Amino acid sequence: MKIGLISSLYPPYILGGAEIIVKKTAEWLVRKGHEVFVITTSPDRKAFTETVRGVKVYRINPINVYTMYNHQRQLEILKPIWHGIDIWNPHSYIIVKSVLEKEKPDIVHVHNFKGLSLSVFSAVKRLNLPLMFTAHDYSLICPRANLLRRSGEICSDPSPLCKAYAKVQKFLVDSKSDLVTAPSQFVIDKLREAGLFRNVRTIKLPLGIEINDKKPEKGYETIEVLYVGNLSRHKGLHVLIKAFKELKFENVRLHVVGKGKDESEFRMMAKSDPRIIFHGFLPEKELLQLYQKANVTVAPSIWYETFGLIILESFSCGTPVVGSKIGAYKDLIEEGINGYLFEAGNAYQLKKILEYLIENPAELRRLENGAIESVKKYDIRKYIETLEELFKEVRANYV
Repeated sequence: MKIGLISSLYPPYILGGAEIIVKKTAEWLVRKGHEVFVITTSPDRKAFTETVRGVKVYRINPINVYTMYNHQRQLEILKPIWHGIDIWNPHSYIIVKSVLEKEKPDIVHVHNFKGLSLSVFSAVKRLNLPLMFTAHDYSLICPRANLLRRSGEICSDPSPLCKAYAKVQKFLVDSKSDLVTAPSQFVIDKLREAGLFRNVRTIKLPLGIEINDKKPEKGYETIEVLYVGNLSRHKGLHVLIKAFKELKFENVRLHVVGKGKDESEFRMMAKSDPRIIFHGFLPEKELLQLYQKANVTVAPSIWYETFGLIILESFSCGTPVVGSKIGAYKDLIEEGINGYLFEAGNAYQLKKILEYLIENPAELRRLENGAIESVKKYDIRKYIETLEELFKEVRANYV
């Protein structure tokens, strides 16, 4: 089968977990004998095509005030203009349609579309191609994609502008997908509450990861706490830093991996505590070593998380997770089995859980076994097999 994947970004240019799962999906599909190409944005103003591990990657540069990869670093005054152009970008439509006409895929799978715009849906359907869409976030109903206000609070009553934005997006995309998937039922429910995809078949399809065969040996003289993710406030790192700085133990360290627009703020918060180490963005191999070394990973998000690849990556290395009780995290973390949950934003609760684990290494060892067992059902090979079946089904129903 010839499969076209469309994604806002594609490694090595990464802002979140969606780009990583697209890369893993593309490479596994190639291993299974499929022909795969990816349409994504360029990190700068240069458009180019390359082949990486058997995957043909079209990095295009739709006209806009800046590129998708640089979105987080832009002035706030430019962002409304960017979003306005990005609703339905005619230049993107022309380029994407041209690539699809050239490649003639059997099916197109759209992932994140920001930076390419909703015109990618129109391009696919204009060519009468089967289309599957995976919702990795809330971009269709929220300009910020995270259902948070600028203050960082959950947005339960969108502004008139945001409501108008969501209506336009619904009009442009609602009837164009032949199948919609999301990594959690929570995401599907949120989209349907907003009136999207009520007449389209939707399926919960948890993401998959590559499972490690062996549980690594860990040390407990110094308890290694790990944070991996975007360094933006909606991910809640400020909550973790606040909780960690209250810990009175010397035999504990916090490792922070990632980059993002609020990094300088977080570094300033942590400046007075030498136990907190910032690693920046790490290559996959180095990150894996940190996961294997860590005693506990903390996922302190304050937004409605759509899944949690970081949680599964941690589990696969035998590392339990303490996560906020919000969004899809509640589906992955089982209290006392593979980790613990705390109220989102509650630094005191998080501190108490960390204190308990630092003082009780035996509990950490018990949770490690639960982590290894609970990740087995998320093996990427099962995920790819399910994708293949869905692709065949959508294509068969379309012909």
